[in-house]
Amino acid sequence: MEKPVVGCIGLGLMGEGFTQRLIATGHTVAGYDIVPDKVAAAAARGVQACAGPAEVARTCDVVLMSLTTTHAVEAVVLGIASAGPARAKVVVDHSTTEIDTTKRIASELAAATGMAFVDAPVSGGPAAAAAGTLAIMAGGEAGAIARARPVLQRLGHLTHLGPVGAGQATKLVNQTLVLANYCVIAEALRLAEAYGVDAAKIPAALAPGHAGSNLLPVLFARMIARDFAPKGYARQVLKDLEMLHEAAGARHLSMPMAAQALTLFRLLIAQGKSELDGSAILTLYPEPDAASTE
Repeated sequence: MEKPVVGCIGLGLMGEGFTQRLIATGHTVAGYDIVPDKVAAAAARGVQACAGPAEVARTCDVVLMSLTTTHAVEAVVLGIASAGPARAKVVVDHSTTEIDTTKRIASELAAATGMAFVDAPVSGGPAAAAAGTLAIMAGGEAGAIARARPVLQRLGHLTHLGPVGAGQATKLVNQTLVLANYCVIAEALRLAEAYGVDAAKIPAALAPGHAGSNLLPVLFARMIARDFAPKGYARQVLKDLEMLHEAAGARHLSMPMAAQALTLFRLLIAQGKSELDGSAILTLYPEPDAASTE
């Protein structure tokens, strides 16, 4: 059976991982990004360059989006909708997008073109995308999920969580757990360093117990090395925390730990560190006094 032709709109860190993985698993891939250099880099990897989102939809069976803001997602989807019917039968949003907007644009896309929409935010980062080990949280009708599944299963573990919007709601749960943990892990590292512990040994030491996680060794390694080259940008962490704050407020939920993480990432961005990795949250915590480690 011939594999679906896949379109990728957004060719940044995650888009690069998606396209690498899909090409490696035998798919023909077309793509578009508003940044010409990213399109050129993708073309060098074997991606067919398109002039815009509508061309991607005309060229491909399944369209994947990985964009940085809800506004960008809305603009792309409504642009595809205004272009009319296309080859693509389903559009999949891998971005972290506002739930109400997700529901509205899915309805508008279906009404204008008959195309299905799946919200399928992911967790794991660009390396997991390239390796096909992402956690994929999907919302949509069963038929739309079935059409997208042959592609999405190449990228990671897909869970169908309910109708459109359920994927984005689950991503907020994910971000509650992960992004607050960035701050907690930074505090834990400072504590270890203050007492002269070999922090590099901590993830393995704690792995058998309840403190072990797949995030701990990754973040500890980056923080110990003070390697804040972006695997994901701090500004995107802040965007997700702001979105989480608004969603919690809409349901009158109290989320004090997530609120504290939001405050800390606002401070980090205010210091001009938006283009660093989220692990740069460590820099908000003072380095241990050398005398305290003796």
